Amino acid sequence: MLNIRKDGQMRLITFNPFRTIGIPKVTYIKPENMFKEIEKIKEADYILFPEYWQVNTLVYGLKKKIFPNINTYQLGHNKIETTRVLQAIFPENVPYTQILSKDSGNIEKIEEEFGYPLVAKEIKSSMGRGVFLIENRKELKSYIDNNEFLYIQERLPIDRDLRIVYVGDKVIGAYWRIAGEGQFHNNIAKGASYDYDNIPKEAIDLVENIARELNINHAGFDVVVVDNKLYILEYNVMFGNEGLRNMGINVEEYISEYINNDPDFTPSNPTFPRAS
Repeated sequence: MLNIRKDGQMRLITFNPFRTIGIPKVTYIKPENMFKEIEKIKEADYILFPEYWQVNTLVYGLKKKIFPNINTYQLGHNKIETTRVLQAIFPENVPYTQILSKDSGNIEKIEEEFGYPLVAKEIKSSMGRGVFLIENRKELKSYIDNNEFLYIQERLPIDRDLRIVYVGDKVIGAYWRIAGEGQFHNNIAKGASYDYDNIPKEAIDLVENIARELNINHAGFDVVVVDNKLYILEYNVMFGNEGLRNMGINVEEYISEYINNDPDFTPSNPTFPRAS
C-alpha cells in the first residue's frame, strides 16, 4: 500500500535537485538555507539527498526520514568507514588492507607487507581521484607526507571492475568498467569503457547480501573478480548515473517507488505548503 496523501503525493524536500529530477512535487531547498527553512523541513514527510553535515541534525534532532538512509551515509562517508565494517562482516571479500595514521605509517613495514607496486588511497575521493599506484619508496613517502590517514591496499591483477548499483531494496543495474590500454584506473572519468555483458550472478548476490546486512539503500558498489573470488573495493553513496542511463534505467523511478512503499513511514504535519 502506497504511503501517499489525499492529494496523491508525499511531501518531499530535496537538497540535491539533480538527483531527484523526475520525482514529482519535490520542493528544493539549498543546503545553506536549511535553518531559514526549518519549519518547512519539520513538516516534510521525507528529505532527499541531504549533505553529510545535515544528516545527524535531520535524523537525530528533527527525527526526519532521509534518503539515502543514515546507514548509507555513515558507512559510506569515507573508505575507512566502509572498509572496517566490511572487514568485520565480510572479511573474505575485502582485499588485504592496512589503515594507519601518518605517525604509525612505517615505510619499511609497509614495504615488507605489501611490496611494490601497491595501491594507496585518499580516504575521501571518487571518480578515480585520490587512488594511486605506488611503485617505489619515493612515491610512497610523498603519499604519506600528504595524507593524515594512510589507506594501503594490495595491488590486485585486474584490468576491469564491476559497478553494481543498489537502490532501495535491490540491485537495479550492473556493468563492467574496463581500463584503457596500459591504464591503472577503471573509472569512466579516467578513460575506461563500459561493457554490459556477462555480469556474474555471484557478484549481484554478494552486493545484495551486503546492502541488506548493513541496511544500505543507495550505493554504487565497486566489485572485482580475481581467480573466481569476489572483492569489494568500496561503495559510493553519490555514484554516477551515465552507465545506468545507457541501459535505459532511470534511478529516480526506483527511488520514488521505494520511498512511497516504505512500511515504516508515518506522515508528518499535513499542512505542509505544496511546491508550485
